[in-house]
Amino acid sequence: MALTTKEVSLKYDITSFFYDFFEFPIEVLLFRKWRKELLKDVNCKVLEIGVGTGKNLPYYDFYKVKLTAVDISRGMLKKAKNRAETKKYPVTFKLLNSEKLPFKDNSFEYIIVTFVLCSVSNQLETLKEIKRVLEPNGKVLFLEHVLSKNKFIAFLEKMHNPIMKFLTGANINRDTVGSIKKSGLKILSEENLALKDVFKKIVVKK
Repeated sequence: MALTTKEVSLKYDITSFFYDFFEFPIEVLLFRKWRKELLKDVNCKVLEIGVGTGKNLPYYDFYKVKLTAVDISRGMLKKAKNRAETKKYPVTFKLLNSEKLPFKDNSFEYIIVTFVLCSVSNQLETLKEIKRVLEPNGKVLFLEHVLSKNKFIAFLEKMHNPIMKFLTGANINRDTVGSIKKSGLKILSEENLALKDVFKKIVVKK
């Protein structure tokens, strides 16, 4: 059973104090290069959903990007704001629920979602909102970890999911690709990055 929006927010308020420390090894080994590659051609009006502590911020070209970054957690958002202020990144931050975005239809050329759909209370509602606020010719860029099609890896993910959900609020056993398809978004590319098909880069359009 998925956590409620309030429960997810509380989990990340708590984990915000040690989140960067906890993820540091995998961030250095894998995530940094993936973030850099993902964001290299992003421009114009951009929405980042689930900005967290702001780990994507160094990889935006702010001469080309007008960035709005949102998160459900006050604790995580505070960390991201501090990072932006330190580096003088021009970012508009908002405390928001991704299932009810307050933006007009067709508002953004790019929407960035990195390691977020594992944690939202309702994946499908979040994806429908993403589709709504995406411009007709825009793209959504995802980095996600998902339920593997490999039976052994999937078994391990399902076994460990209750622990991860309790500790961090994240689910490691979600069929995220299936949810993207159900939302009506069209997958342009799907690239396996690590652990066979657990970590993925996914690019979609309306």
